[in-house]
Amino acid sequence: MNGSTLLLVIALGPVSAGVAGDAYTDARQRMIDEIEVHVDLTSREIGRRSLDPRVMAAMRTVPRHEFVPERLQRHAYENRPLPIGFGQTISQPYIVALMTDLLNLEPGQRVLEIGTGSGYQAAVLAELGLQVFSMEIIPELAAIARSRLLRLGCQVTSAPGDGYHGWPAEGPFDAVIVTAAASHIPPPLVQQLKPGGVMVIPVGGPFSVQQLTLVEKGADGEVHTRQLLPVAFVPLTGDH
Repeated sequence: MNGSTLLLVIALGPVSAGVAGDAYTDARQRMIDEIEVHVDLTSREIGRRSLDPRVMAAMRTVPRHEFVPERLQRHAYENRPLPIGFGQTISQPYIVALMTDLLNLEPGQRVLEIGTGSGYQAAVLAELGLQVFSMEIIPELAAIARSRLLRLGCQVTSAPGDGYHGWPAEGPFDAVIVTAAASHIPPPLVQQLKPGGVMVIPVGGPFSVQQLTLVEKGADGEVHTRQLLPVAFVPLTGDH
């Protein structure tokens, strides 16, 4: 499961339909420029005027065109979600960058991703030197993403499974990132957060406004939440 878009449309002109080979460098920079525009426009909501330079460097480095179907690679660096099959999408680059930034992690820390999808978000996290554990409920997507991440040399531990319940055997985690919308914050994921840990998760139903939500677990175990932005994600599925 993966895929999202900020409920905000900004037209900066189309990326060249001929993006290929060396031209990806220019397309990637255009994507970075558009992310920065989105950050500026939403700065009041997200509480920052810029994102961590390390996050932006990872966004510039990870080859997004490798994570979309070949027929869509010319659109890979447009700042919008794209379909990846099985009713799922690869998330809008701005959302990937923002959610990554909100985790506020240092190299070596452990992060659980719920919804591997194409593997793009996991690859960005791995590029930052994090220990990444990623779960995907759709077996076919899980297998494709695992193969892709291995081929690209991304250090990600992945497995098929219902992410609502987390990955207790590998926890606790410094952070959790959920790339599908849940109707509520899953208690198992909160339990698997270390004291001082954070979770970024879209909360809301498929037919209601979803809110990108920051969940912070204090050193005493007390949980605080803050809604940031209206977003649109595919729903979190499973036996819950």
